Amino acid sequence: MSLPKELGYTREHEWLRMDGDVATVGITDYAAEKLGDIVFVDLPKVGQQVVAGKVVGEIESTKSVGELFAPASGTITQVNDSVVAAPELVNSDAFGQGWLIKMTIDEAPELLTADEYAAFTGE
Repeated sequence: MSLPKELGYTREHEWLRMDGDVATVGITDYAAEKLGDIVFVDLPKVGQQVVAGKVVGEIESTKSVGELFAPASGTITQVNDSVVAAPELVNSDAFGQGWLIKMTIDEAPELLTADEYAAFTGE
């Protein structure tokens, strides 16, 4: 598993790329691999207020349904329509074109480093 060092990670298997108070959020390769072939993604609406730790979406695969959790409290500013149209992007490019949402962050969450996340997953 290759983890970009510049990203922060959550114990819910999400990654965040911070740019000021805006975060781009996706799920990790580890999570995408565990889910299997992703066939459907349900994302929150732009403008929606979200609360850290609460479910904001769903990711369905051929094996199971996974929940997408808000990594922090804030407001959804953009959703990746490309992933909604082609959910397999999450499997093929989880850290790039497979991003899920962008959101403004009210308070920066505690994130794991790439090394801490790797230790957490045992990868």
